[in-house]
Amino acid sequence: MELSVKIAKDLLKIKAVFFRPDEPFTWASGIKSPVYCDNRLTLTDVQVRTDVEEGLASLIREHYPQAEVLMGTSTAGIAHAAITGHLLGMPMGYVRSGAKDHGRQNQIEGKLLPGQKVVVVEDLISTGGSVLEVVNVLRQAGAQVLGVVSIFTYGMAKGLTRLEQANVKNISLTNFDIIAQVAAEENYIRPEDVARLLAFRNNPSDESWIGG
Repeated sequence: MELSVKIAKDLLKIKAVFFRPDEPFTWASGIKSPVYCDNRLTLTDVQVRTDVEEGLASLIREHYPQAEVLMGTSTAGIAHAAITGHLLGMPMGYVRSGAKDHGRQNQIEGKLLPGQKVVVVEDLISTGGSVLEVVNVLRQAGAQVLGVVSIFTYGMAKGLTRLEQANVKNISLTNFDIIAQVAAEENYIRPEDVARLLAFRNNPSDESWIGG
């Protein structure tokens, strides 16, 4: 089975990704969304966690063979960077959302040397803002950021554009399109709902997909 489909099945099974097109969720921004995503749930299912971490390790081996250190995003990417780093025999650290106001006032936790080749580990990419903040902190510290690995990406135009403009490569285990298709095939949603989900992904501020 293709890795992206396998991970999609995993995320749906444990409701890490949960579609509810007829009863949309409301994001903090006020946007109505047919999808709920909480990849932290992958950590509490041993088999899914194994699939995810081995999958991330395989993506890093394939796409970033020069990687020297992994850096997780705070907080969701930390555990994934730690476990994947363990599988790869590679050092890891993480980047705080802001510098500490005490001690050494670190924003980057863990040892990072100027010029080191870094891969950022993220759980979810939507608009790309948070992961790009991490990349910028690492670049300012002198790291050579090879790119990002993530569990799931929405593929929203805003996120793709931001990553491209910042010259940041992202490789995800699976994506919104694949999960929507698998959800229909496995009867989590109706086949006709797939087009509604993709309409949301293509333009989250347009609510015309609601109500079918």
